[in-house]
Amino acid sequence: MAAREIDPRAPEPPYRQIAADLVAEIRRGELVPGRPLPSEKELVERYGVARNTARSALAVLREQGLVYTVPGRGTYVADPREAAGDDKPVE
Repeated sequence: MAAREIDPRAPEPPYRQIAADLVAEIRRGELVPGRPLPSEKELVERYGVARNTARSALAVLREQGLVYTVPGRGTYVADPREAAGDDKPVE
């Protein structure tokens, strides 16, 4: 899981660049459903950004339904079937 370099001069803000990188890792299967994402601290070290930037990147993924956060435990990759509602019984 090599992090791509964040370009602070790019038109896309750093938190969105990090979010896009994490989405790519999820789509490639490097980050799988039910497994934790790197912690905020790990993202700070990995990308060389402020903690708020890492936190904002995770918020983008939560808003997209790709991850969920368990307070005090971490942020995990969501099961795409659950996010789409595929696990609900058909009536």
